[in-house]
Amino acid sequence: QVQLVESGGGSVQTGGSLRLSCAVSGYAYNGYCVAWFRQAQGKEREGLAHFRGADGDTTYQDFVRGRFNISWDDRKHTLHLQMNSLKTEDTGIYYCASGWCSSGSWCFPRGCYEYNHWGQGTQVTVFS
Repeated sequence: QVQLVESGGGSVQTGGSLRLSCAVSGYAYNGYCVAWFRQAQGKEREGLAHFRGADGDTTYQDFVRGRFNISWDDRKHTLHLQMNSLKTEDTGIYYCASGWCSSGSWCFPRGCYEYNHWGQGTQVTVFS
């Protein structure tokens, strides 16, 4: 059974940083794709950054590129999202998700993917 558990959310002032983690278990890691999403109150969930396990390729949405960094710890099977220069509009619930890199409806600059498993989310609040 695949499980994803996020941690690391919290409250931070604008310009600050947070590092989110997503522990992944019960997964065959060959050929996987993992990603971070967020959902602000009253808005649709949106993809932020994507990691492809086969070659380590990463892609970012334009509005987080240069501020956020996605990484995968292969030894600990943990996905991270380092978030810097945070803005109030970064507030929301942050989710990690995993899939088999099959085509789907969640689009990033270099492809659209399906994600089959999701974490429960962690709240990030950025205040001015």
